[in-house]
Amino acid sequence: MPTLIEKPKQVAYGHFLLRIESGTEHSAPGQFINIRTSRQNDPLLRRPFSIFNHERTVMSIVVKSVGRGSEILSQHPPGAIDAIGPLGTGFTLAANRRVLIAGGGVGNAPLFYLIKTLAGLHCDITYLYGVRAKELVYLPEQYKRHSNRFIITTDDGSEGTRGYATDVASELAAGGGYDMIYTCGPLPMMRAMVEAAKSTPVEVSLENYFGCGIGICSGCSIETADGLKRACVSGPVFNGSRINWDSMQDIY
Repeated sequence: MPTLIEKPKQVAYGHFLLRIESGTEHSAPGQFINIRTSRQNDPLLRRPFSIFNHERTVMSIVVKSVGRGSEILSQHPPGAIDAIGPLGTGFTLAANRRVLIAGGGVGNAPLFYLIKTLAGLHCDITYLYGVRAKELVYLPEQYKRHSNRFIITTDDGSEGTRGYATDVASELAAGGGYDMIYTCGPLPMMRAMVEAAKSTPVEVSLENYFGCGIGICSGCSIETADGLKRACVSGPVFNGSRINWDSMQDIY
């Protein structure tokens, strides 16, 4: 069984970094693990968490404490942890490309593993890190280390550029000059980037609630141009232009 190596480390207000000995060296940026947070029946369902980083057999995740399940995880003692994965499909990777990566809030979590991997593939990377306020920024130096250009935006202007990530991200996407765009965050931000990007491919990582995480319950199904897709197995990464965004409004 996977093992939590050490006590969860608080990296920002309400955000905790967990390092897990997974027993595997194989995963891809954009995949997730599904964790049972309690040995009891409350919470009943597992919780999905994007892989923040993966070094040798150690996977890291960032947990935002917002409910009972995530609160339990943020206080989890070192030792055995009931996690399955990696699950789902990851981002498309290619070398020597000029890319724009934009994260909003906790949506920045799956993008660190991506940015580190693309930097190793000699990509030219512009990274937009959007959050509501300074106290919610976690591990910015790690993101900056792998970026050619690193931009922080906060809604209240307490860190970096004042402004909504949705507006800044869509402006960058509309500016063109990128071979690929990747994003994860609030629905309006991802949709705005897809619409602004025009002919540039945009991959989005969805933050749906996954019931089982392995495609059995179909509770995470979304409408796409290719029919209904289960986000936990066909995603969570999708071609943004194939998603029926109007049907997504009730998911978030």
